[in-house]
Amino acid sequence: MSVFKVSANSQPKSVAGALAAVLRERNSVEIHAVGAGAVNQAVKAIAITRGFVAPNGIDLVAVPSFSEILIKGEEKTAIKFFIEPR
Repeated sequence: MSVFKVSANSQPKSVAGALAAVLRERNSVEIHAVGAGAVNQAVKAIAITRGFVAPNGIDLVAVPSFSEILIKGEEKTAIKFFIEPR
């Protein structure tokens, strides 16, 4: 499974294009985001991705959850989005 790490500086349209490409090849992808800005960009990217893949008959579902990840030796709480077709 592919894992995308989204930051507050990520461009939602660029992330969405990458997500759409992976979802067309595989059936699922994960996005990790730490912080409010990163989560905001991730949600925007998911919404844009739904528009990109809808013409192909793909209806996406995003399931959010918490995850602990290690960044520069520190444990951080991230929001993890598991994305797959409905």
